[in-house]
Amino acid sequence: MNSTRILAAALATALPALAASGAERLTITLQQDLDIARPSETVSVPWSEVNKALPHALVQKIAVRDASGRLVPHQVTNVAPQAKDPQNVGIAYGELIFQHSFQAGEKSATYTVEKIDSVAPVFPAQTFARYVPERLDDFGWENDKIGHRTYGPALAAPAPAGSGKEVLVTSGLDLWFKRVPYPIVDRWYNKGHDHYHHDEGEGMDMYNVGRSRGAGGSGVWEGGKLYVSGNYASWKVLANGPVRSVFELTYAAWDAAGLPVTETKRFTVDAGQQLDMIESTFSYAGDKPLTIGIGLNKTPADKGQDPKITTAKEGKVLLQWVEQASNGAFGTAVIVPAAQGFAEDAQNELILAPTMAGKPLRYYAGGAWSRAGEITTREQWQAYVANAAARAAHPIRVRLAN
Repeated sequence: MNSTRILAAALATALPALAASGAERLTITLQQDLDIARPSETVSVPWSEVNKALPHALVQKIAVRDASGRLVPHQVTNVAPQAKDPQNVGIAYGELIFQHSFQAGEKSATYTVEKIDSVAPVFPAQTFARYVPERLDDFGWENDKIGHRTYGPALAAPAPAGSGKEVLVTSGLDLWFKRVPYPIVDRWYNKGHDHYHHDEGEGMDMYNVGRSRGAGGSGVWEGGKLYVSGNYASWKVLANGPVRSVFELTYAAWDAAGLPVTETKRFTVDAGQQLDMIESTFSYAGDKPLTIGIGLNKTPADKGQDPKITTAKEGKVLLQWVEQASNGAFGTAVIVPAAQGFAEDAQNELILAPTMAGKPLRYYAGGAWSRAGEITTREQWQAYVANAAARAAHPIRVRLAN
């Protein structure tokens, strides 16, 4: 049973019944074409459709229920809101979000949304993202499966003489391997830099990024060379759990074989997933297509591990499985639906895809750790990534009815 179902079952048992405020109800039918299991599939419904079916519905006074009537965790975002809601009638929201886990062979599922008289419960956060000024402008994010961070302006700044300040210029993406479902980003930063490099029961930071692409960083591939940005320049959090976190990182212009290029990455972090969805939008003069290389570090293991690294390149997937002498094994992967080939440089394995100025390039990146207990072998990691690639190619369909 996945963590979303466990949480839903607990809520159904522990919470008192929430009284509906009338006959108004929105029915949401989910359908899929595949026969595979799809755990923790995120469902997004425009709030305008909810408001149309449930006039004056407010974010704090709705309930989402599955076909058996059980309350399920939900979230309402402001990612694409109305500008204002001066009459307080509930229009200034973006999307209603919840999750369903399709079992193998399950083709459809039904949920309902209704207004309630009481205040809806606050659901435990399963995703989280924040700027970390106390650690040289890091940006950290996580869900209940895995954590990440990347690096900001303060880390790239030169060190004053005698300060001992760390300096690293990279737009690579780091992995923080978790073995607990609860949030750890704040806990680990509060414990201090040395602590999170050791597994003290919650997991550890052992992934090697350096100046590589890490686990899913990108660059412009031109003339057999990868041209990359520096550390992110600015950040913006657009939504922050409990089911989904969304944020953007922007990168200042860099020289890509004589062409100044800027990039904005939008990260969508969903509960229950080992991989995040990333949409990179590159801006530059002219209308010629660019080839983007998205990478995995060739030497990702922790120090002193003498690792055995298996790399797979097939279709839309670039994948690694890393066996270490200690600290367990881990997998990394990048899925690029628009991929058109592979390449490599001295530091990175790369999967290549075309893009145009101003057009988002969507891909998925992340990892898994054997000590978390869910994915413990290369074969399991390959199967998980193949499942994720199939899901990306065959999104669920959502049908609404009053």
